[in-house]
Amino acid sequence: MATRSHRVYELFVLNIALQLFDAVATYEGLSVGWREGNPILVSAFAYFGVLPALLMFKAKACGLLFLLNRNPEHDLVAPALYVLASVYTAMSLVPWVWKFSGLLITTI
Repeated sequence: MATRSHRVYELFVLNIALQLFDAVATYEGLSVGWREGNPILVSAFAYFGVLPALLMFKAKACGLLFLLNRNPEHDLVAPALYVLASVYTAMSLVPWVWKFSGLLITTI
């Protein structure tokens, strides 16, 4: 059985991977002409540019994940990381994979 700190570390790595996936998928999706669904991020794109805004938002998200990972024994850290991974899976991974697989199918 995994210790709590090991489980938190695994969730931390999963969340970092989801953040990186979201950044790359957003950048690539925008490059093929798709729109971003997050209105806050869309506003930041207009103000800072796409790449600087993505880097800024993802650096903030990864920094907050790092802070959660620093206290693995707290009772709320693992559930928070589970919720974040679930939200990013549902709101980023699934939609982007769906869109990119549709693009792949139409190009075959």
